[in-house]
Amino acid sequence: MSTSFILPEAPPSTDPTRLFEVYRGNFQTELLACGQIHFRIFEHLAPGPLTESDLGHRTGLRARPLTVLLTALASFGTLVRRADGSIELSPLAREHLLPGGDYFVGDYFARAAETAGALEFADHLRSNRPKGSRPEESGVGYLFREGMKSAMEESDLARLFTLQLAGRAKNVAPVLAAVLPLNGAHTLLDVGGGTGIYTLAFLRRNPELRGIVWDRPEVLKITSEFARRTTVTDRLELRAGDMFADPVPKDADVFLLSNILHDWDVQDCQQLIRRCAEALPSGGRLIIHDVFLNDDLSGPLHAAMYSAHLFSVTEGRLYSAAECTQWLTEAGLRVVQRTETFVHASALVAAKP
Repeated sequence: MSTSFILPEAPPSTDPTRLFEVYRGNFQTELLACGQIHFRIFEHLAPGPLTESDLGHRTGLRARPLTVLLTALASFGTLVRRADGSIELSPLAREHLLPGGDYFVGDYFARAAETAGALEFADHLRSNRPKGSRPEESGVGYLFREGMKSAMEESDLARLFTLQLAGRAKNVAPVLAAVLPLNGAHTLLDVGGGTGIYTLAFLRRNPELRGIVWDRPEVLKITSEFARRTTVTDRLELRAGDMFADPVPKDADVFLLSNILHDWDVQDCQQLIRRCAEALPSGGRLIIHDVFLNDDLSGPLHAAMYSAHLFSVTEGRLYSAAECTQWLTEAGLRVVQRTETFVHASALVAAKP
C-alpha cells in the first residue's frame, strides 16, 4: 500500500512548520532585490511617505503584485505602514538602503537582482501573471478557470499537483478537526476539497456528520483513493463541479474553504464567499481555513513569504483576517470565532443569521 494515501488519525509528534519556512525562504532574497533594484521602492520613498496608489503609479505595479511586494518589505523591517494608510521608510532602510548614505549596503545585494530567480519574480510582478499562464507555457498547475489551460484538467498532472498538496494537509487536518468541533452539524461541504483530507478528518471526529467534497472530476479520482483507505466512505460523497460556475450545493449546513481563497484575486474571493453565503441555510457556518497576514499587511515574515510563493504560482496571495471578515460581512455573514490550527494556519468561522 502506498503511504501517499494513508491519512493518519492523530497530529504528528513533531512540528514541521520550520520546514515550510525554509522552503519559502528563498523569496526573501528575490523580494529584497526586486524592491531595491527592479522597482526602486526605497528611492521612491526617500523624500517622504507615499500611498500605495502613488507607489503603484511610480512602479507600474498593479494592486496584487504591489501588495505582495510591500508586505514582504514591511516584514523585513524596511517599510512602515502608517495609521493613515501611507507607507514610509523605516530607520533601517533609510540608513542602509538609500544610495549615497554613509552606511549604504545596497551594492552588497545588487548582484542578487540579476539571478534567474529575481529576474523571474520581477517579471511576475510586472505582468501580474502566475508561472505557466503565458500561451507558450505548459499551463497553470493548481488553478482551473474556463479558457485557461490547467493541469487540473489533465489526469496525470492533476494527480501530481493534488498529491503535492497532500503532505501539508495530512499534518494540519487532524488539528483542525480537533480544535473546531462540528457538534450539531449534519453535512460538511468541502469547496474545492482536493484530496478530501480535511473532510475525512472531520468525519472521523464527528460520527454523525456527512461530508461532500466538491471539486474537478480529475481531482476527485485522487480523493477517492484517500477515501478508500478510511472507514468513513459510507458518509462521504464526491461531487464534481466548478465552484465559480456550477450551482453551489445546498444540502450542507457547514461550508469549508480550506486553503482556497489564497489561489484567487480579491474579486474572485468576494464572488466565491457570496455564492457560498447565498447557498448556506440560516444558522449555517462558513469556515475559512488559511494562513492570514497581519491586518495592516505588515507581515509576519513567514506569511509574507508564503504569499510571495502563492503569487508566483496562482492568481492570488495571502489575505488578512480583516480582509476576509470584510468580505464575509458584505455577504451577510457574521464572524463568530477565530481558532489557530497548525503550520501557521487559523480557522475563521462565520455564521449566517
